[in-house]
Amino acid sequence: MRGWLMVKKSRQPFEEVVVGLDRPDTAENIRKYSPSGRVPVLLSGNLTVWDSLAIGEYLAETYPAANLWPKDAEARAVARSISAEMHSGFVALRTHCPMKMKEQIQQDTPQEALDDAARVRAIWASTRERYGGGAGFACDGRRPEAAALETGPFLFGAFTIADAMYAPVVSRFRTYGLPLTGPAAAYAEAVWNDPDFQLWYEAARSETLRVPKYEVQKAT
Repeated sequence: MRGWLMVKKSRQPFEEVVVGLDRPDTAENIRKYSPSGRVPVLLSGNLTVWDSLAIGEYLAETYPAANLWPKDAEARAVARSISAEMHSGFVALRTHCPMKMKEQIQQDTPQEALDDAARVRAIWASTRERYGGGAGFACDGRRPEAAALETGPFLFGAFTIADAMYAPVVSRFRTYGLPLTGPAAAYAEAVWNDPDFQLWYEAARSETLRVPKYEVQKAT
């Protein structure tokens, strides 16, 4: 989802290639496109870019008019920081609340995953308060330049790479009924209702490819 949203927000045409996962030929098929053997991967002319954040950085530099990072330098530094934190962290949340778009799942979520969820909520709330909607303040109390702030419902007002990085987590909160209140809840709702997010969501719901080990087992 992350790389797909970044490309969509760049407003450049692209062709999507879907590779079925957890199959005998999965690794072979992915390596046709990605030297790391992982997805997502972006092919642009003769260039291959893999890893979500690398794709985002490439798109931001290649299509600056898309404003994929905040214009304000301080806000941009925070956006990169929270994006990197999501990219490398929250292992417990990923492990115990795997991304599933079709079900609402009731489970006893381990405390370590709940702690991760609490950190995510704190990031959403504090970032919205400081930088979102054009009304926030920087971490040291100084307000970023008003002209550089974007209005809107996302972490930094307008949708950025940081929002793409946290979009899959928005779906996890909904799937597993993780608690959301206040600014964090409003932010999650804004991401969920974003037209591009909804395009991906509807495509996921209609997807026929399955990975059996991740399917929900329902009692009979």
